Amino acid sequence: MNNQRPFARLRGVNLGAWLVLEKWMSPSLFAGMAATDETTFCAELGARAASKLRPHWNSWIGRDDFLWLADRGVNAVRIPVGHWILGPPYPWHASYGSLSHPFVEGGIEVLDRALGWAAEAGLQVMIDLHAAPGCQNGFDNGGIKDVCEWHTRSEFVDFSVDLLGRLAQRYRAESVLHGIEVLNEPRWDVPTALLEDFYRRAYAAIRAHCPPERLAVVFHDGFRSHLEFQPLLREPGFDNVLFDVHRYQCFDRADIDMDIHGHLHKAGDTWKDEALRLQQDLGVPAIAGEWSLGLDLKVVSLWAPGPYNHALEHMDAFQQDVSSRAYAAAQLLAFERYTGWFFWSYRTETTPAWCFRDCVERGWLPSRFQ
Repeated sequence: MNNQRPFARLRGVNLGAWLVLEKWMSPSLFAGMAATDETTFCAELGARAASKLRPHWNSWIGRDDFLWLADRGVNAVRIPVGHWILGPPYPWHASYGSLSHPFVEGGIEVLDRALGWAAEAGLQVMIDLHAAPGCQNGFDNGGIKDVCEWHTRSEFVDFSVDLLGRLAQRYRAESVLHGIEVLNEPRWDVPTALLEDFYRRAYAAIRAHCPPERLAVVFHDGFRSHLEFQPLLREPGFDNVLFDVHRYQCFDRADIDMDIHGHLHKAGDTWKDEALRLQQDLGVPAIAGEWSLGLDLKVVSLWAPGPYNHALEHMDAFQQDVSSRAYAAAQLLAFERYTGWFFWSYRTETTPAWCFRDCVERGWLPSRFQ
């Protein structure tokens, strides 16, 4: 049985589209390109990718953003990284074309700086393997849109385990590192047995450098019932594990068709009850690692077909503002039942409901989180 330690509640924000690109979040970076994700971005530009991506790293998130978050009482950030974060070598994939190692080098120095800024601001950090070799979910956020092959080649899985161990070794002395998430959003059709075996191996690789009292190891639910992981998490040897769920109401047709009152009920009642039940069933603490105020699928999806109706589309500006504040409050009250939560994401270019800073400045989210 897990010997869990108490945690201070994490009230955090994801730093998305920084070290793993998402086109819908920073469309200006992709202007004039056919690319839909970081892999095709780098493959399309080749040697020219660095001249576009490094300025993005330096401007998308900076020291002042960490201080801004801390000033508002946010106490944690979740930082998505790609499997290329430490540079080559890494496994080849057909989407690279003729390039052996297409990804721009230098991201690890950005991550180093981020941990330094977090220490200065007093923020905890969760490092999240967001894009694995071969892509684990077929989404742009997994590195290669419309490809889900991570689980089909042992080379991809083995590399992921090794990378997590190397990250744990690199940052084992960083007191601000609260946890390492072993894999973001593995798709629902990745076999549970394979995923659980990876979770065991990833846990061991991290624990080889970071004991349980040092940091948490985080497992995502893989878009399946948490009950599927109940036997795994009851195995002896797991200590200081967090279970991660992501909660949105803009991807399923039933959610898309709901009015705002349905969204508020689901967030405030259904998700509240789920938070309590899930942690009781598993016997481990859990986090809502991603959530947002987004209800309009059209502005975020590169893949989902319409129609793109949503609950706010026929409201005037006042009603939209009231609805956004209510939806934010309902979710916050539910997610406070978890050990922590992380809003997705700190910054976007054109989608305020997904931009933490915009949501705070518009009054949809609170001005203080303490």
